[in-house]
Amino acid sequence: MQLEKVYEPQRFEPRWAQWWLDEALYAADNTSTKPMFSLVIPPPNVTGSLHMGHMLEHTMIDMVVRWRRMCGYNTLWLPGTDHAGIATQMVVERQLGQQGIKRLDLGREKFEEKVWEWKALSGGRIVEQMKRTGASCDWTRERFTMDEGLSRAVREVFVGLWERGLVYRGEYMVNWCPRCNTALSDLEVAHDDTQGSLWHIQYPVIDAAGALTGDHLVVATTRPETMLGDTGVAINAKDERYLHLHGLRVRLPLMNRDIPIILDDLADPAFGTGVVKVTPAHDPNDFEAGKRHNLPHVKVINEHAQMTAEAGPYAGMDRFDARKKIVADLEALGLLAGIQPHNLSVTKCDRCTTILEPLVSKQWFVSMKPSPRKAMAAVEDGRTTIEPEQWRTTYFHWMRNIRDWCVSRQLW
Repeated sequence: MQLEKVYEPQRFEPRWAQWWLDEALYAADNTSTKPMFSLVIPPPNVTGSLHMGHMLEHTMIDMVVRWRRMCGYNTLWLPGTDHAGIATQMVVERQLGQQGIKRLDLGREKFEEKVWEWKALSGGRIVEQMKRTGASCDWTRERFTMDEGLSRAVREVFVGLWERGLVYRGEYMVNWCPRCNTALSDLEVAHDDTQGSLWHIQYPVIDAAGALTGDHLVVATTRPETMLGDTGVAINAKDERYLHLHGLRVRLPLMNRDIPIILDDLADPAFGTGVVKVTPAHDPNDFEAGKRHNLPHVKVINEHAQMTAEAGPYAGMDRFDARKKIVADLEALGLLAGIQPHNLSVTKCDRCTTILEPLVSKQWFVSMKPSPRKAMAAVEDGRTTIEPEQWRTTYFHWMRNIRDWCVSRQLW
């Protein structure tokens, strides 16, 4: 027989792929006495179609599974798909948006129906693609992450983690997306380096009797709108320029609220003026400083990125409109010491690209304290090696600064 010069997969592969399915060639046998080998597919999100990353991953897994099968193992490659709550909600919202429909217009119940319709369409397409590529899964055992059995397993693990003190619910600083209206984990945050501004603002110093001294502390900020929620100003105890201000207070511009001057290493004498505004409700570092000095949280930006009643005359304004008005008002009062260009990293939602707000919110967290200790010990005693060697420093820095993992979302 003469082999054709060009291989045309569409002439042969669909038929053989279907034959493999019809014959259930890759079904695992519950009654077999052979040694077992099992892998769960990393379930693709039901957000569209498979991409090249899936193909690479599935090919590598398929090689391992087929090799074990040829070696005589009773082999199970368990297939399935992932509901991927936040990503799937975003896809369905975009589709509705093309029809001029908003999620809030539908209500939660109707919106969920639309999501299940999408799951049937997208999940079905993904499964057919995996079958078409010949993935040697046991399709009689296909699962979806919202199936009752899997949901029960998630609850079991979650409660177990809670009983061991590894999961807790508490007030903590989170990445909040004003558009998706949910908390995000650090992994769902994109960092966009951009050209911004650094505003230098004068805070009048007052004495123990509450009278203005005529002195000012100049703070620099990239977010003037958050100053309305300042509950302290930090200087470094070793900074000799400000020794005479220890124990005094400043008057918060625009709000006329007296707030303490605190001594904290948050202020770096070598950076800027060596003075830092402290806004515990709107900055992760300030949140920690606020805990150290028992400072109150004044929330001036809400979950919709609008100024709250605590923002006084700026209440109800969009955060960026408020920024412009605050800068103009500071300038009119003679308290704007200067503006300079400044490169900064803006945090955005990885999915909708909305600029995020750091907000204090009651969420569920996984405690990350035990894992880094064990992971660092494994490298320190040589059980795990890092190549190249110079990346050890980066690894340890990462492990020592890892934050607790926010695992709750406010999704429909």
